[in-house]
Amino acid sequence: MAGPSVAIDLAAVEANARIVTARCAAHGIAVAGVTKGTCGMPEIAQAMLRGGVACLGESRLDNIARLREAGINASMMLLRVPALSEVDDVVRLADISLNSELRVIRALADAARRAGVVHRIVLMLDLGDLREGIWPSDLMLTVGAIVRLPGVQLIGLGTNLNCLGGVLPTQYNMAQLVAHAEAVRARFGLALPLVSAGNSGALPLLLAGGMPPGVNHLRIGEAILQGGRDTFFERPWSALRRDAFTLSCELIELKKKPSMPIGERGVDAFGTRPHFSDDGERLRGILDIGQQDVHPDSLVSLDAGVRVVGASSDHLVVDLTAMPGPPRIGQRLRFAMGYGSLLRAMTSPYVGKHGTSLRHGSPPFPARPMEDRRTPRPASSGSTE
Repeated sequence: MAGPSVAIDLAAVEANARIVTARCAAHGIAVAGVTKGTCGMPEIAQAMLRGGVACLGESRLDNIARLREAGINASMMLLRVPALSEVDDVVRLADISLNSELRVIRALADAARRAGVVHRIVLMLDLGDLREGIWPSDLMLTVGAIVRLPGVQLIGLGTNLNCLGGVLPTQYNMAQLVAHAEAVRARFGLALPLVSAGNSGALPLLLAGGMPPGVNHLRIGEAILQGGRDTFFERPWSALRRDAFTLSCELIELKKKPSMPIGERGVDAFGTRPHFSDDGERLRGILDIGQQDVHPDSLVSLDAGVRVVGASSDHLVVDLTAMPGPPRIGQRLRFAMGYGSLLRAMTSPYVGKHGTSLRHGSPPFPARPMEDRRTPRPASSGSTE
C-alpha cells in the first residue's frame, strides 16, 4: 500500500473496552467510550460498544454526525464545552453535553425548546487543572439558574484533570467532586445521577483502590485505544493491549550524513531550537511522514536499531546506523504511537487507515460539511447513569 498508514486491530480495542468497563463496573462506575482520538471512526465506536461502554464521548460535532450517519444509535456525549454558535447542532446531534458557561446553557435551553426536546447537561467544575469548569464557589448560584430553565435537564457534575495542568486525580479532589454533588442534591432536591470524574488519568487511582464512593462515571479514550500507554507510565496495566494501532511509513531517502547540522543555525520550521549531539557520521533515513501527521516525540520504533532524530512538516528523519541488516529504499518501518501521534495520524487525510472490518479508504473526515447534514436525529439508546 502506498503512503503512510495505520493498521488497526479492532479486536484489541474491543478487548480493552471490555477490561476497562468490567473493572469500572465493579466499582459502580459506567464508562463513556471516547472516540475523538480516532476522529470518530464508526468501526472504533462499534468495537467500544461491543466491549461494554455505556455511551460514546466525542469532542467534535462533525464526528458525532459521522457516527450518526453510520447508523450508530448509542447515546452521544459532547465532551468539549459547546460554542454559542453551535447550540442548535448540539441539541440535534448530542444527547448530553458538558457545560461551563451559563449563557451557553441558556442558549441550549432555547434551542432544545425550539426542537421540542430536553437536552441533558453535565456541569463542569474546575478542581485545579485550569481547563474548563466553573469555580466551586459559583456552583450553587449556577445550579439555581439552570434548574429554572425549561429545555435542559441537569443530570450531573463533572471535572477534568490531568490534561492542561497535569493535575493528578487524587482521593482529595475526587472526594471534593462527590461532596459538591451531594450538596447540590440536598439543596435542590435533584437526582443528579452522574458524577463524572474525568478521563483515563483517573484509572490509576481506581486500580489502587483510592476512588471515593459516589464517583459513578468516567470518560475513557486513551486506555481503551492504546492500553494506557500514556496513562500508566511507571506500572502498566498488563491486562490491556497496546497494539491496537501500528503506524508504518516508507523509507524514501537513505544517506550517510553528519550528526550535526552545518552552518549558522536559527530556529527550525516550527520556531524551536532543536538540540543535536555530535556522534560523527551516521546512516540516516527519511520516512514519508512528518509533523503534519504525527508527533515525532511520541513515536516508538517497533524495528530494532531505529531512532527518531526529528521531523519537519512532511519528513521524519531517523538514525538507522544500529539497524541490523542493511535498510533499503522502499522498506516500511513500523512505530507504536503515543496519544499525540495517534490523534494526528487518525485526523490526517494523508495517512491511510486499514484493518479488520474497516472499509477500504474509510475517510478520516465527514464527506460533507456538518451544516449540510439534515438527517433526522436517531432516538437515544438511553442515559449514561
